[in-house]
Amino acid sequence: MPDTDALPPDAVEIDVLVEVPLWSALPDAEGIAVGAALAALAAVSEEVPAPAEMSITLTDDAHIQVLNREWRDIDKPTNVLSFPAPDLPDDVDDAPQPLGDVIVAYETLTREAELEGKVVAHHLTHLVVHGTLHLLGYDHLDDDEAEEMEGLERQILDGLGIDDPYRLPQDGG
Repeated sequence: MPDTDALPPDAVEIDVLVEVPLWSALPDAEGIAVGAALAALAAVSEEVPAPAEMSITLTDDAHIQVLNREWRDIDKPTNVLSFPAPDLPDDVDDAPQPLGDVIVAYETLTREAELEGKVVAHHLTHLVVHGTLHLLGYDHLDDDEAEEMEGLERQILDGLGIDDPYRLPQDGG
């Protein structure tokens, strides 16, 4: 289990917005998302400014498609988007550092989980961990970055009792 004690109490405020009723099909989606973000932040606690804040939006394919089109010029839904926040100016004292926003689309999440034989709650956890790491500057644009980020994701998810999300499904048999 990731050491969430690595973050001081109340070091990070996480706001969750559930935009669409679809998410009611996943019990405690908000709690799962917050737990995933905290686990990711705890795993890299030395990189997390304190105090800090972030938001997680649980939305649908239609909304995430609009965001994906506007911000990435890709006109289709995706599973998760991350929008890192800029650092606060040095002259701002004691204000929480905004880390940014993680946005997850319900239909894409559940479709991928079904196709890949994953538990929906575990896939949500993975996507929020992935998105949270993006907020802290992790990326997967080249092989070395991808290896580092995916290794960290595996470690965090293993600590939460979730199987390697990058393992290829076994052929039947």
